[in-house]
Amino acid sequence: MERVEVDRSIIGQAEIWQQMCAFTSSMLLKCAVELRIADIIHSHGSPITLSQIASGITDSSSPNIFYLERIMRFLVFKNIFTANRPSDGGETLYGLTHQSRSILWDSKPSLVPFILFQNYPMMIHSWHYLSQCVKDGGLAFKRANGCEIWEFMSKNQESNNLFNSAMATTVPILVDVFLPAYEDELSKIGSLVDIGGGTGGLMHEIVKSHPQIKGINFDLPHVIATAPVHEGVTHIGGNMFESVPSADAVLLKTVLHDWGDEECVRILKNCRNAIPENTGKVIIVDIVLDEEDDNIFKESQIMIDITLMIFTTGKERTEVQWKKLLEEGGFPRYKIIKLPARECIIEAYPI
Repeated sequence: MERVEVDRSIIGQAEIWQQMCAFTSSMLLKCAVELRIADIIHSHGSPITLSQIASGITDSSSPNIFYLERIMRFLVFKNIFTANRPSDGGETLYGLTHQSRSILWDSKPSLVPFILFQNYPMMIHSWHYLSQCVKDGGLAFKRANGCEIWEFMSKNQESNNLFNSAMATTVPILVDVFLPAYEDELSKIGSLVDIGGGTGGLMHEIVKSHPQIKGINFDLPHVIATAPVHEGVTHIGGNMFESVPSADAVLLKTVLHDWGDEECVRILKNCRNAIPENTGKVIIVDIVLDEEDDNIFKESQIMIDITLMIFTTGKERTEVQWKKLLEEGGFPRYKIIKLPARECIIEAYPI
Protein backbone atom coordinates (compact mmCIF):
# COMPACT_ATOMS: atom_id res chain seq x y z
CA MET A 1 0.00 0.00 0.00
CA GLU A 2 1.30 3.43 -0.93
CA ARG A 3 2.47 5.46 2.05
CA VAL A 4 0.53 8.71 2.50
CA GLU A 5 2.16 11.71 4.12
CA VAL A 6 0.04 12.74 7.11
CA ASP A 7 -0.44 16.41 7.93
CA ARG A 8 0.92 17.43 11.36
CA SER A 9 -2.51 18.73 12.38
CA ILE A 10 -3.96 15.26 11.75
CA ILE A 11 -1.22 13.73 13.90
CA GLY A 12 -2.11 16.24 16.62
CA GLN A 13 -5.77 15.26 16.42
CA ALA A 14 -4.87 11.58 16.70
CA GLU A 15 -2.73 12.26 19.76
CA ILE A 16 -5.48 14.29 21.43
CA TRP A 17 -7.95 11.46 20.75
CA GLN A 18 -5.56 9.12 22.55
CA GLN A 19 -5.33 11.44 25.55
CA MET A 20 -9.06 12.15 25.57
CA CYS A 21 -9.89 8.45 25.73
CA ALA A 22 -7.06 7.53 28.11
CA PHE A 23 -9.58 6.91 30.91
CA THR A 24 -10.73 3.89 28.89
CA SER A 25 -7.56 2.05 29.88
CA SER A 26 -8.22 2.54 33.57
CA MET A 27 -11.88 1.57 33.31
CA LEU A 28 -11.19 -1.58 31.28
CA LEU A 29 -8.37 -2.52 33.63
CA LYS A 30 -10.86 -2.27 36.50
CA CYS A 31 -13.33 -4.35 34.47
CA ALA A 32 -10.69 -7.05 33.88
CA VAL A 33 -9.90 -7.08 37.61
CA GLU A 34 -13.57 -7.36 38.64
CA LEU A 35 -14.14 -10.19 36.15
CA ARG A 36 -10.87 -11.84 37.29
CA ILE A 37 -9.85 -12.44 33.68
CA ALA A 38 -6.15 -12.80 34.50
CA ASP A 39 -6.95 -15.32 37.24
CA ILE A 40 -9.14 -17.37 34.89
CA ILE A 41 -6.32 -17.62 32.35
CA HIS A 42 -3.76 -18.30 35.07
CA SER A 43 -5.85 -21.14 36.53
CA HIS A 44 -5.64 -22.99 33.21
CA GLY A 45 -1.85 -22.80 33.15
CA SER A 46 -1.78 -21.88 29.45
CA PRO A 47 -3.52 -19.54 26.96
CA ILE A 48 -7.25 -20.17 26.57
CA THR A 49 -10.14 -19.26 24.28
CA LEU A 50 -12.69 -16.52 24.72
CA SER A 51 -15.41 -19.05 25.53
CA GLN A 52 -13.20 -20.57 28.23
CA ILE A 53 -12.69 -17.13 29.77
CA ALA A 54 -16.46 -16.53 29.66
CA SER A 55 -17.18 -19.86 31.34
CA GLY A 56 -14.83 -18.94 34.16
CA ILE A 57 -16.64 -15.70 35.03
CA THR A 58 -18.54 -16.26 38.26
CA ASP A 59 -21.93 -14.85 39.27
CA SER A 60 -23.17 -14.93 35.67
CA SER A 61 -25.03 -17.69 33.88
CA SER A 62 -24.53 -16.19 30.42
CA PRO A 63 -21.70 -13.63 30.06
CA ASN A 64 -21.96 -11.42 26.98
CA ILE A 65 -19.18 -12.89 24.84
CA PHE A 66 -19.45 -10.10 22.26
CA TYR A 67 -18.69 -7.49 24.94
CA LEU A 68 -15.89 -9.67 26.23
CA GLU A 69 -14.33 -10.01 22.77
CA ARG A 70 -14.17 -6.23 22.30
CA ILE A 71 -12.78 -5.71 25.81
CA MET A 72 -10.06 -8.31 25.19
CA ARG A 73 -9.16 -6.69 21.85
CA PHE A 74 -8.41 -3.44 23.67
CA LEU A 75 -6.52 -5.13 26.53
CA VAL A 76 -4.42 -7.08 24.01
CA PHE A 77 -3.66 -3.81 22.20
CA LYS A 78 -2.44 -2.38 25.55
CA ASN A 79 -0.22 -5.48 26.08
CA ILE A 80 -2.13 -6.55 29.17
CA PHE A 81 -2.92 -9.89 27.50
CA THR A 82 -1.61 -11.74 24.45
CA ALA A 83 -3.71 -13.09 21.57
CA ASN A 84 -2.59 -15.82 19.18
CA ARG A 85 -4.62 -17.61 16.52
CA PRO A 86 -3.50 -21.24 16.00
CA SER A 87 -2.14 -22.11 12.54
CA ASP A 88 -4.95 -24.62 12.07
CA GLY A 89 -7.47 -21.78 12.12
CA GLY A 90 -8.87 -22.52 15.55
CA GLU A 91 -10.12 -20.00 18.11
CA THR A 92 -7.83 -17.21 19.31
CA LEU A 93 -5.95 -18.09 22.47
CA TYR A 94 -5.48 -15.41 25.13
CA GLY A 95 -2.51 -15.49 27.50
CA LEU A 96 -0.85 -13.53 30.29
CA THR A 97 1.89 -10.91 30.02
CA HIS A 98 4.19 -9.40 32.65
CA GLN A 99 1.49 -6.73 33.09
CA SER A 100 -1.43 -9.07 33.68
CA ARG A 101 0.56 -11.04 36.25
CA SER A 102 0.36 -7.90 38.42
CA ILE A 103 -3.46 -8.05 38.42
CA LEU A 104 -3.84 -11.58 39.75
CA TRP A 105 -5.96 -11.36 42.90
CA ASP A 106 -3.92 -13.75 45.03
CA SER A 107 -0.42 -13.08 43.74
CA LYS A 108 2.21 -11.07 45.58
CA PRO A 109 2.70 -8.35 44.68
CA SER A 110 -0.76 -7.62 43.29
CA LEU A 111 -2.03 -4.20 42.24
CA VAL A 112 -5.69 -5.27 42.35
CA PRO A 113 -6.64 -3.30 45.52
CA PHE A 114 -4.94 -0.17 44.17
CA ILE A 115 -6.84 -0.43 40.87
CA LEU A 116 -10.14 -0.82 42.70
CA PHE A 117 -9.42 2.08 45.06
CA GLN A 118 -8.22 4.49 42.36
CA ASN A 119 -11.37 3.79 40.34
CA TYR A 120 -13.77 3.89 43.28
CA PRO A 121 -16.71 6.21 42.41
CA MET A 122 -15.96 8.79 45.11
CA MET A 123 -12.38 8.99 43.81
CA ILE A 124 -13.34 9.36 40.15
CA HIS A 125 -16.03 11.94 40.99
CA SER A 126 -13.40 14.21 42.56
CA TRP A 127 -11.51 14.72 39.29
CA HIS A 128 -14.45 16.61 37.80
CA TYR A 129 -13.77 19.49 40.22
CA LEU A 130 -10.12 20.10 39.29
CA SER A 131 -10.68 23.12 37.01
CA GLN A 132 -12.89 24.72 39.68
CA CYS A 133 -10.07 24.26 42.20
CA VAL A 134 -7.61 25.94 39.81
CA LYS A 135 -9.96 28.93 39.67
CA ASP A 136 -11.02 29.13 43.31
CA GLY A 137 -8.63 26.92 45.32
CA GLY A 138 -9.53 24.12 47.68
CA LEU A 139 -9.41 20.35 47.35
CA ALA A 140 -11.31 18.59 44.57
CA PHE A 141 -12.14 15.65 46.83
CA LYS A 142 -13.68 17.92 49.46
CA ARG A 143 -15.73 19.79 46.85
CA ALA A 144 -17.00 16.49 45.47
CA ASN A 145 -17.65 14.66 48.75
CA GLY A 146 -18.24 17.35 51.35
CA CYS A 147 -15.23 16.57 53.55
CA GLU A 148 -11.53 15.74 53.32
CA ILE A 149 -10.51 12.23 52.34
CA TRP A 150 -9.26 11.20 55.83
CA GLU A 151 -12.56 12.21 57.45
CA PHE A 152 -14.51 10.48 54.69
CA MET A 153 -12.69 7.19 55.22
CA SER A 154 -13.04 7.38 59.00
CA LYS A 155 -16.83 7.40 58.49
CA ASN A 156 -17.07 5.00 55.54
CA GLN A 157 -15.93 1.45 56.28
CA GLU A 158 -15.95 0.28 52.66
CA SER A 159 -13.66 3.07 51.45
CA ASN A 160 -11.47 2.66 54.55
CA ASN A 161 -11.04 -1.06 53.80
CA LEU A 162 -10.28 -0.33 50.15
CA PHE A 163 -7.66 2.25 51.11
CA ASN A 164 -6.01 -0.03 53.67
CA SER A 165 -5.91 -2.86 51.14
CA ALA A 166 -4.43 -0.55 48.50
CA MET A 167 -1.71 0.60 50.89
CA ALA A 168 -1.01 -3.00 51.87
CA THR A 169 -0.28 -3.88 48.23
CA THR A 170 2.82 -1.69 48.38
CA VAL A 171 4.31 -3.80 51.19
CA PRO A 172 5.56 -6.81 49.17
CA ILE A 173 6.70 -4.47 46.38
CA LEU A 174 8.66 -2.38 48.85
CA VAL A 175 9.96 -5.32 50.87
CA ASP A 176 11.66 -6.71 47.77
CA VAL A 177 13.70 -3.52 47.34
CA PHE A 178 13.73 -1.83 50.77
CA LEU A 179 14.86 -4.72 52.98
CA PRO A 180 17.88 -5.74 50.86
CA ALA A 181 18.98 -2.11 50.40
CA TYR A 182 18.60 -1.24 54.09
CA GLU A 183 19.46 -4.56 55.73
CA ASP A 184 22.69 -3.42 57.43
CA GLU A 185 21.07 -0.33 58.93
CA LEU A 186 18.05 -2.24 60.20
CA SER A 187 20.36 -4.68 62.00
CA LYS A 188 21.55 -1.77 64.18
CA ILE A 189 18.07 -0.67 65.30
CA GLY A 190 16.55 -1.81 68.61
CA SER A 191 13.10 -0.26 68.24
CA LEU A 192 11.29 1.18 65.24
CA VAL A 193 7.93 2.93 64.93
CA ASP A 194 6.15 3.02 61.58
CA ILE A 195 4.14 6.24 61.42
CA GLY A 196 1.01 5.86 59.32
CA GLY A 197 1.80 2.16 59.06
CA GLY A 198 -1.76 1.13 58.19
CA THR A 199 -2.55 -2.38 59.33
CA GLY A 200 1.11 -3.15 60.10
CA GLY A 201 2.11 -5.26 57.10
CA LEU A 202 5.46 -3.56 56.50
CA MET A 203 6.44 -3.55 60.16
CA HIS A 204 5.56 -7.24 60.32
CA GLU A 205 7.94 -7.98 57.43
CA ILE A 206 10.70 -5.88 59.00
CA VAL A 207 10.41 -7.65 62.36
CA LYS A 208 10.33 -11.06 60.68
CA SER A 209 13.65 -10.36 58.96
CA HIS A 210 15.15 -8.49 61.95
CA PRO A 211 13.66 -10.05 65.12
CA GLN A 212 15.81 -7.90 67.41
CA ILE A 213 13.63 -4.91 66.46
CA LYS A 214 10.78 -3.97 68.78
CA GLY A 215 8.19 -2.99 66.19
CA ILE A 216 5.52 -0.36 66.75
CA ASN A 217 2.80 0.25 64.18
CA PHE A 218 1.19 3.68 64.65
CA ASP A 219 -1.87 4.98 62.81
CA LEU A 220 -5.27 6.55 63.39
CA PRO A 221 -7.53 4.61 65.79
CA HIS A 222 -10.04 3.61 63.09
CA VAL A 223 -7.17 2.12 61.04
CA ILE A 224 -5.60 0.29 63.98
CA ALA A 225 -9.04 -1.14 64.79
CA THR A 226 -8.82 -3.26 61.62
CA ALA A 227 -5.17 -4.32 62.06
CA PRO A 228 -4.46 -8.05 62.53
CA VAL A 229 -2.20 -9.40 65.26
CA HIS A 230 1.44 -9.57 64.13
CA GLU A 231 4.03 -11.28 66.30
CA GLY A 232 6.62 -8.77 67.51
CA VAL A 233 4.50 -5.77 66.51
CA THR A 234 2.59 -3.50 68.89
CA HIS A 235 -0.30 -1.53 67.39
CA ILE A 236 -0.87 1.97 68.79
CA GLY A 237 -3.63 4.35 67.72
CA GLY A 238 -3.10 8.08 67.82
CA ASN A 239 -2.54 11.30 65.90
CA MET A 240 0.90 12.03 64.45
CA PHE A 241 0.19 15.76 64.57
CA GLU A 242 0.00 15.56 68.37
CA SER A 243 2.78 13.07 69.22
CA VAL A 244 4.33 9.81 68.11
CA PRO A 245 5.58 6.82 70.16
CA SER A 246 9.23 6.86 71.22
CA ALA A 247 11.71 4.56 69.46
CA ASP A 248 15.32 4.40 68.27
CA ALA A 249 14.15 5.30 64.77
CA VAL A 250 11.00 6.44 62.99
CA LEU A 251 9.80 5.14 59.62
CA LEU A 252 7.66 7.34 57.38
CA LYS A 253 6.68 5.39 54.26
CA THR A 254 4.82 7.51 51.68
CA VAL A 255 3.31 9.60 54.47
CA LEU A 256 4.83 13.05 54.09
CA HIS A 257 3.82 13.32 50.43
CA ASP A 258 0.19 13.37 51.63
CA TRP A 259 0.68 16.66 53.46
CA GLY A 260 1.64 20.28 52.85
CA ASP A 261 4.91 21.73 54.12
CA GLU A 262 3.51 23.11 57.39
CA GLU A 263 1.93 19.78 58.32
CA CYS A 264 5.11 17.90 57.40
CA VAL A 265 7.21 20.14 59.64
CA ARG A 266 4.84 19.42 62.55
CA ILE A 267 5.13 15.68 61.92
CA LEU A 268 8.92 15.85 61.66
CA LYS A 269 9.21 17.86 64.88
CA ASN A 270 7.15 15.22 66.69
CA CYS A 271 9.42 12.55 65.25
CA ARG A 272 12.43 14.56 66.43
CA ASN A 273 11.05 14.50 69.97
CA ALA A 274 10.42 10.74 69.80
CA ILE A 275 13.99 9.59 69.00
CA PRO A 276 17.30 9.74 70.94
CA GLU A 277 19.22 13.01 70.55
CA ASN A 278 22.52 11.50 69.44
CA THR A 279 21.67 8.20 67.78
CA GLY A 280 18.11 8.58 66.52
CA LYS A 281 17.05 9.01 62.93
CA VAL A 282 14.05 9.24 60.66
CA ILE A 283 13.79 6.88 57.71
CA ILE A 284 11.63 8.37 54.96
CA VAL A 285 10.55 6.24 52.01
CA ASP A 286 9.12 8.55 49.39
CA ILE A 287 9.51 9.88 45.87
CA VAL A 288 12.33 12.32 45.16
CA LEU A 289 11.50 14.10 41.91
CA ASP A 290 14.42 14.55 39.53
CA GLU A 291 13.66 16.52 36.38
CA GLU A 292 16.83 15.23 34.70
CA ASP A 293 16.24 11.54 35.45
CA ASP A 294 14.13 9.72 32.85
CA ASN A 295 13.61 6.53 34.84
CA ILE A 296 10.85 4.01 34.06
CA PHE A 297 8.74 5.39 36.93
CA LYS A 298 8.96 9.05 35.81
CA GLU A 299 5.45 9.25 34.36
CA SER A 300 3.87 7.51 37.35
CA GLN A 301 5.75 9.84 39.73
CA ILE A 302 4.31 12.89 37.97
CA MET A 303 0.85 11.32 37.84
CA ILE A 304 0.96 10.56 41.57
CA ASP A 305 1.81 14.20 42.21
CA ILE A 306 -1.33 15.26 40.34
CA THR A 307 -3.39 12.64 42.17
CA LEU A 308 -2.18 14.04 45.50
CA MET A 309 -3.33 17.49 44.37
CA ILE A 310 -6.85 16.12 43.88
CA PHE A 311 -7.17 14.38 47.23
CA THR A 312 -4.75 15.95 49.75
CA THR A 313 -2.70 19.05 50.54
CA GLY A 314 0.43 17.05 49.72
CA LYS A 315 2.82 16.86 46.78
CA GLU A 316 5.86 15.04 45.49
CA ARG A 317 9.11 16.90 46.20
CA THR A 318 12.52 17.49 44.68
CA GLU A 319 15.68 17.01 46.74
CA VAL A 320 15.90 20.79 47.27
CA GLN A 321 12.35 20.82 48.66
CA TRP A 322 13.10 17.81 50.89
CA LYS A 323 16.23 19.49 52.25
CA LYS A 324 14.27 22.62 53.23
CA LEU A 325 11.52 20.54 54.83
CA LEU A 326 13.96 18.45 56.86
CA GLU A 327 15.88 21.47 58.11
CA GLU A 328 12.68 23.17 59.30
CA GLY A 329 11.61 19.92 60.98
CA GLY A 330 14.85 19.62 62.97
CA PHE A 331 16.94 17.38 60.71
CA PRO A 332 19.93 19.31 59.35
CA ARG A 333 21.67 16.23 57.89
CA TYR A 334 20.36 13.62 55.48
CA LYS A 335 21.41 11.17 52.80
CA ILE A 336 19.45 9.66 49.92
CA ILE A 337 19.61 5.97 49.06
CA LYS A 338 18.23 5.23 45.59
CA LEU A 339 16.09 2.13 45.12
CA PRO A 340 15.01 0.26 41.95
CA ALA A 341 11.49 1.56 42.59
CA ARG A 342 9.44 4.77 42.44
CA GLU A 343 10.62 5.76 45.92
CA CYS A 344 13.98 6.47 47.52
CA ILE A 345 15.13 6.14 51.14
CA ILE A 346 15.88 9.47 52.81
CA GLU A 347 17.77 8.93 56.05
CA ALA A 348 17.62 12.08 58.20
CA TYR A 349 19.53 12.87 61.42
CA PRO A 350 18.81 15.39 64.19
CA ILE A 351 22.46 16.42 64.62
